[in-house]
Amino acid sequence: MPQPPAMNFDQALGVVRQFRGARRPSSMAVEHCELCSIELYSEHPHLVEIASRQLVCACTACALLFDGHQGGKYKRISDRIQLLPNFSMTDAQWDSLIIPINLAFFFRSSIENRTIVFYPSPAGAVESMLPLDTWNSIVENNPGLDQMHSDIEALLVNRIRRPGNSAGHYIAPIDQCYRLVGLLRAHWKGLSGGAEVWEEIDRFFADLRARAVVLTGGAHA
Repeated sequence: MPQPPAMNFDQALGVVRQFRGARRPSSMAVEHCELCSIELYSEHPHLVEIASRQLVCACTACALLFDGHQGGKYKRISDRIQLLPNFSMTDAQWDSLIIPINLAFFFRSSIENRTIVFYPSPAGAVESMLPLDTWNSIVENNPGLDQMHSDIEALLVNRIRRPGNSAGHYIAPIDQCYRLVGLLRAHWKGLSGGAEVWEEIDRFFADLRARAVVLTGGAHA
């Protein structure tokens, strides 16, 4: 029996698009892979463009191309979340960062070859100066922080203490950190933020904690 001709890449991609389009519930918003343009569901992988720090939506097939890839334009963001219940940071170390809100995330930029700290604000992510001595002492007290994956993982610090919100420290995917920034920016009202934004932040950390692996031995990767 003669074999059907092999499909080229564009034909195969067209078949996948038709298949996914037929199965997508009409109530879901349409997003597209920013590399191959195929339709995505609401839950999908992300890449980070290293030079610009921009997040890129990707399908699973495209994301796999950058899984563990080094030296390229993009890195795939991992989905691991680790709760660090034994994390050690003094109030003096925190105060030296001069951050006006009790939320921040720290990550290492492979382009700039340094650790950067951001905090969420109504205007978006704001960079704060990170004293090198402070960061070095935090790392010394929390072995494993220096092994976080550059560009794609961050130390996420939550020092907010209020009913229903457990303060904590996490090693989290960088897209989750920017998601937190987006929540604060979207829901902040007035000078204090209003009740809605703090409820959103509570829900964010409740979800993060529910998905996290608890590292009882410290901040080891």
